[in-house]
Amino acid sequence: MKSGDARVALIGFPSVGKSTFLSLMTSTASEAASYEFTTLTCIPGVIEYKGANIQLLDLPGIIEGAAQGKGRGRQVIAVARTADVVIMMLDATKGEVQRALLEKELESVGIRLNKSKPNIYFKPKKGGGISFNSTVTLTQCSEKLVQLILHEYKIFNAEVLFREDCSPDEFIDVIVGNRVYMPCLYVYNKIDQISMEEVDRLARRPHSVVISCGMKLNLDYLLEKLWEYLALTCIYTKKRGQRPDFTDAIILRKGASVEHVVISLNLLQLLVCRRQVHLRTCRDLLVLCKAWNLSMFSWASLFVTFTDPICLRFLSSLL
Repeated sequence: MKSGDARVALIGFPSVGKSTFLSLMTSTASEAASYEFTTLTCIPGVIEYKGANIQLLDLPGIIEGAAQGKGRGRQVIAVARTADVVIMMLDATKGEVQRALLEKELESVGIRLNKSKPNIYFKPKKGGGISFNSTVTLTQCSEKLVQLILHEYKIFNAEVLFREDCSPDEFIDVIVGNRVYMPCLYVYNKIDQISMEEVDRLARRPHSVVISCGMKLNLDYLLEKLWEYLALTCIYTKKRGQRPDFTDAIILRKGASVEHVVISLNLLQLLVCRRQVHLRTCRDLLVLCKAWNLSMFSWASLFVTFTDPICLRFLSSLL
């Protein structure tokens, strides 16, 4: 079950240090041994960092051909699709080979690592043929190629607008519509077994962090990078005339609005003074709380629904 403020999935081949990493970062004890396939089921743990509870999933090791179902690979990858960030745990002594194989397996099941969703507008229609337009100069796709791709998918009526120069594969991803775009951290473990020159080379690669679970090296830096990739923000509340309460934070995604704060506090179905209060927008909610001099954490008896226009009369009676 998904819990906490974010979910992180540990993916890697057997015996690369996933279980040891989980035991070091959380209070969960995951069995670790010198033989492969020690972990046979998904083992969850919780990382407590900057007031946030980050769920960490230790997934069973996957092998080549996992996308076709080998070694319970489909179940492992299905869980990984629900994560907010993927940590790809690699053995530093053979990381290049493992990284290429894992990327190939995840790519084949529609997981796009460290890529943004193509900025292409696509909408099937019931008639009118194919309408093609672009706002940029296209170097990889043409109108004829787009029509051929659509015909392959039995689509003969659609509206297509390219807002960036995308490849045919990216256009196919938009048509299929079930691709998952997520950030990924490539974590090279066992750096105590390679030379300093090799450690420096791996550390300079994009989206990469080098660690040693056996010697507990660079784990703090990995946590900082993980927080950065999760893009979480701490929101602190305060009562009027008092200092902010920094002991209990509201954890939200970067770019969240006041409405997300309201939803995160579950202020959606409550009673105030044993009466139902109906509000249209969060602005009405803020006016209500300002009028009653309520802080975020004194809303324990406040439940709100944004549906009924009766809020206008209710607010006017208070102000």
